[in-house]
Amino acid sequence: MKQDYLKFPLHLIVHPFDGYWDLKYENRGRLGVAYLVLALVVIAMILQRQYAGFLVNYNDPRTLSSIDELIFIVLPFFLWCVSNWSVTTLMGGEGKFKEIVMASAYALIPMVLIYPPMTLASRFMVQEETVFYYLLTTVAAIWFIGLLFVGTMTVHQYSAGKTVVTMFLSLIVMGIIVFLGTLVLSMLQQIYTFVVNVYREIIFRQ
Repeated sequence: MKQDYLKFPLHLIVHPFDGYWDLKYENRGRLGVAYLVLALVVIAMILQRQYAGFLVNYNDPRTLSSIDELIFIVLPFFLWCVSNWSVTTLMGGEGKFKEIVMASAYALIPMVLIYPPMTLASRFMVQEETVFYYLLTTVAAIWFIGLLFVGTMTVHQYSAGKTVVTMFLSLIVMGIIVFLGTLVLSMLQQIYTFVVNVYREIIFRQ
């Protein structure tokens, strides 16, 4: 049974309509597998940014931070899940938050399969061969978007047009959440600075 949970994601990325239907209605998806996929994506992205060949890697390894990579991948992922759940709840979507998390995570599997081998291969490429690196990483990104689209459509039982609208609105909600979060953090920082300055003023006057 455990092997089936690990094989199922590979079946899903090749047969997305059947796979996402089974995920929702046959209970074949697992949150543990979803979190494992997310963790593997984080590792794949860190390896890509730090160890890809110099012909395709324009990052300065001295300025890279694995913690930053973790935040910039995991945070947008859960922002997407929360935003999509918020939008679809208002638009009659049938998907539960757990199903959104699983559907979104399983859509990331092409990156897990393609990024690490391409990162390794890029270290031995000459200039003329880098086109294959960009081609396959682009294929992984397009594959991911396609799977996310099918997953959203199937989980919420939407039409194709409504799926496009809800995904676009989810991106807008993500931007609003980031804006409000930044605003709140800025206000908290100002309040903290004010309290510290008042405290210091009181201490110095005694």
